[in-house]
Amino acid sequence: MTGCKALAGLPCGILEKLQAELSHYPQVQHAILFGSRAMGTHRANSDIDLCLDAPDLSFQSFLQLASVLDELVLPYRLDLILKHHIDNPDLLNHIQRVGLVVK
Repeated sequence: MTGCKALAGLPCGILEKLQAELSHYPQVQHAILFGSRAMGTHRANSDIDLCLDAPDLSFQSFLQLASVLDELVLPYRLDLILKHHIDNPDLLNHIQRVGLVVK
């Protein structure tokens, strides 16, 4: 038994897969789950909102990572954003207030 616990309605197996894949990208300093899952208001089919703190991640690496993560989290839909590209202060505030760090 790994000791992993489900988080924000996501099964332990999906969290472990996300963390394992993110570990291959040292440019990703933090990965933060936000949105309805972080707030505890998610539904069974809610998407996964994930913010990456990765200012040194190249666009090509971002696309590659997004593709891999999208396959890992099936049947959920993944919305992946880069923190340094967010220009909405309300969204940044939301991520800082309710975000759950998964890496």
